[in-house]
Amino acid sequence: MKDSDDLSSLVADLHAHLEATAELPVETRASQWLGEAEAVCEDALGPETPESVVEKRVEQVRMLLSNVEETGSDAADEHVAAALELVEEIESRL
Repeated sequence: MKDSDDLSSLVADLHAHLEATAELPVETRASQWLGEAEAVCEDALGPETPESVVEKRVEQVRMLLSNVEETGSDAADEHVAAALELVEEIESRL
């Protein structure tokens, strides 16, 4: 697997965690941040996305998630924690 494929897979996993929070009962403010993070991450999906775009979008996702203090849902909190781990992994590869 090429590095770009691996990076693309990590971004897809990140998006999946963010998308999963939309199905959960989370606090309104957290929902807004998570929805914005999901939309931003969606811009970085795909193997043809330039690394510079991935880097910028993942940085924006990190910033947006930094505003999520609590979601009111244990499952959503787990998805946020997993998303933050993926952000770190992606950034370490860029």
